[in-house]
Amino acid sequence: MTTTTDRATDIDPAAFVAAWEAWHAAREAMVSAPHGWVAITALHWLDQGPATLEGVPGRWSSVDGTVRIEAEAADGITLPDGSTLDGVADLAPVEGACWLSVRAGDLLLEVARRTGHDIVRVRDPKAPQLADFAGIPAFAPDPKWVAEGRLERFDAPQTVITGAVVDGLEHHHRAIGTVSFTLGGIEQALVVFEDGSGAKVLFRDATSGVTSYPGARELVLGPVAVDGTVTLDFNRAANLPCGLTQFAVCPVAPAENTLTVAVEAGEKWVRTSR
Repeated sequence: MTTTTDRATDIDPAAFVAAWEAWHAAREAMVSAPHGWVAITALHWLDQGPATLEGVPGRWSSVDGTVRIEAEAADGITLPDGSTLDGVADLAPVEGACWLSVRAGDLLLEVARRTGHDIVRVRDPKAPQLADFAGIPAFAPDPKWVAEGRLERFDAPQTVITGAVVDGLEHHHRAIGTVSFTLGGIEQALVVFEDGSGAKVLFRDATSGVTSYPGARELVLGPVAVDGTVTLDFNRAANLPCGLTQFAVCPVAPAENTLTVAVEAGEKWVRTSR
C-alpha cells in the first residue's frame, strides 16, 4: 500500500482558519435555507391505496412504480413541469436518483423512490426547528487533520452496496478506487466513491456515535492529480442529511471505511428529537 504523510506543515494558520470558517458558514446557510435539510417536517411512505398526508393537500398513492397524485386546482399543487394539478397526475421517480419537486403553497414536496419504496418528504419554511436552528457544532479547525494521500483507481468502476439508516433500504455507490494516507501516524485506506459532485469518502471513526453521527460522515476529496495525489482535509468532514434530520434515508459507511483513529475534526452530531 502506497501512502503519504500528514500534511500539517506549509499551511498558513490564519488563512487556513479563514477558509474553514467560510466553508462552515456556507454549510450552515445551505442546510438552514427555507427549504434546506433542517426544514423537513415529515417523511411519508406511500401505499397503493390513495391516502391523505398530514398538512399536505391532495391524495397520494404508489401505483405500479409511479406516484399518483389526485387533487383539484384549488389545492394549489404545482407539478415538476410547472403546471397546476387539476385531476390526476402520475410521476415516475427513478430508483436512487434525485427527487422530483412538487410544490404546495410554501411547501416543497420531494417525490422519490428508495429501494422499491415511493416516498414524499415535506420541506416547510415555517418549520419550528428551522427558526430554532443554532448552527452545526464542529471541532475547531486544525491543520494536523489535513493529509495527503494517493488514489489508486480500480481497472473499472465497481458497485458497492451499503445499508441505510432505515432498515431494509440499501444504497448503490460507484466506487472508483482506494485512497491511502497516513493520519495520526497510522496508515489508513478508504474506498472512494464518485458521483456528480466529485470524489468523496463515507467513513466512520472512534468518534462515531459519541461526538459525531453514528452512520457516517462524508468528506469530499480535493482535486486528484495525474499521479493520484489528493488532499484529504478532515476538518471538512460533513454530516450527511441524517446527521441533521430524523427524516432522511442516508447510507451508512461501508465496513472497510472505518478509520482506526478518533477524527476529532469536522462537523459534530446534531442530535434531533424523534
